[in-house]
Amino acid sequence: MKPRLAVFSFTSCEGCSLAILECENELLDILNLVDLVRWREAMTETSDDIDIALVDGAISTHHGVEKIRKVRKMAGKVVAIGACAYNGGLNALKNRYGMGKLKNMVYGEAGAEFDTIPARPVSAVVPVDFALPGCPIDRDEFIRTVRDLALGKTPTLPEYPLCVECKRKENVCVFFQGKMCMGPVTRAGCGAICPTFGDGCEGCRGFVDNPNVNAHKDTLAEHGLSVREVMQHFDMFNSYNERDVS
Repeated sequence: MKPRLAVFSFTSCEGCSLAILECENELLDILNLVDLVRWREAMTETSDDIDIALVDGAISTHHGVEKIRKVRKMAGKVVAIGACAYNGGLNALKNRYGMGKLKNMVYGEAGAEFDTIPARPVSAVVPVDFALPGCPIDRDEFIRTVRDLALGKTPTLPEYPLCVECKRKENVCVFFQGKMCMGPVTRAGCGAICPTFGDGCEGCRGFVDNPNVNAHKDTLAEHGLSVREVMQHFDMFNSYNERDVS
């Protein structure tokens, strides 16, 4: 029997769920490997008999905590997809404010009625078997991951920085264009899509394992930039801190 796959959405723009739909022709290949049994964006049927759960979005409400725990019990494997589910993503920016102050800022006097807690990645609430970073997830990486899971293999992520992909594409380094880039310490796997089109990497794929921090510092110094300046850019997708939600 083919593995039964479901997609769940939590706090996010659901761009990663849409990225799956945008696989278009490849979806037919995916459906040859798995049975899609639950996905709010693509079908009305639901099932609690799940082998693989793909989870899009951060956990930022009490209801979300309860729901992800139920998903964990239902599914044989849980895979966090996208920056929000992977490391809290943009949602974690709210954690720098107290929740009471935050609700008042956004909702005014009605804020007390809203259920909100500091945003956190899925792995901060339940064990995760694998995680796909990115904002949104990379199509090819997603397809490879589903194929590996369906075949009983362990998926992998690149263990080298984004700069490697830029060099392979012979891109002009955006530092030489006067822009900031997180490429030296960010995990590769997106094909360096932002630098390829002239924008600096914002680090949506998180830190690569064992980043060469000294080399990055040297690059920053060479272009008149400080570590403090670059860390402010990293905050966009990597501001989650476990101490904020403990």
